[in-house]
Amino acid sequence: MSLAIRTALIGVLATLFMDLWGMLREPLFGFPRANYRLIGRWFAYMPRGRFRHASIAASPSLPYEHAIGWLAHYGIGLMFAALLVWCGGTDWLERPTPGLAMGVGMTTLAAPLCLMQPAMGAGFAASRTAKPWAARTQSAITHAIYGLGLYLAAWTLSRLAPLAG
Repeated sequence: MSLAIRTALIGVLATLFMDLWGMLREPLFGFPRANYRLIGRWFAYMPRGRFRHASIAASPSLPYEHAIGWLAHYGIGLMFAALLVWCGGTDWLERPTPGLAMGVGMTTLAAPLCLMQPAMGAGFAASRTAKPWAARTQSAITHAIYGLGLYLAAWTLSRLAPLAG
């Protein structure tokens, strides 16, 4: 299996693992799933020159925002998987360890807290939301789950298919 294909599979599988967690957390803990439609709306406004919103939910909807949100979500998952592979290299891919994957997973937490939430009107680290610490905690758990997904995907692929030389 080529390095590019393995990296893409790790990104997709880890993001899928994170989404499965998102589906479970609502019935188990009462926390709603992430709304990728709003992320899509944020991305869809960027070509129009608008990068910041007082409230992304109050901004008028745009065509295809739901699909754009899902594509962005998985694209970001792929980019962070590429970061993991860049940091760990082929040696790590052949013998993955949880530490690096969890470290990268937790590093990804900076994206929503420091970039996306402020730009979408929720404030730095969800400070403008009704329950900032609940939002921060759920973000941290979700990104830890993504890190675990990175590890599990890399570990599984290392057992199933060797890297192409």
